[in-house]
Amino acid sequence: METALAITKALADGNRLRVVMALTEQAELCICQITEMLGWSTATVSRHMSVLQNARLVKSRKDGRWVFYRLAEDFPEPLKRWIIESLNTTEEISSDRNNLKAILSFEPDELCRRQKTKRSCHG
Repeated sequence: METALAITKALADGNRLRVVMALTEQAELCICQITEMLGWSTATVSRHMSVLQNARLVKSRKDGRWVFYRLAEDFPEPLKRWIIESLNTTEEISSDRNNLKAILSFEPDELCRRQKTKRSCHG
């Protein structure tokens, strides 16, 4: 029961759902890319990613100073399908998809410079 509650609480936020949806379409995203997509501070994004990670929905890996997130290998497939079916054509997801195209054209270093602080890229 606790796992179901943790997952439900983690997905009870629209912005965390946006991140999950982005991760269904991208193998992984750096925290600076997620920060840019959401338009939030890195600290806020890190807190939200911790909620998703504690629910075992996402995994992270460090590569030098970069922190990358991906969907967990054991992300429940029926839940993933439901999220995709429910959100795929929404305005927010379409906007995120377009924004990510531009965001992904930058290397993390360059994106950090655009965000005006190297700390933006650490999770």
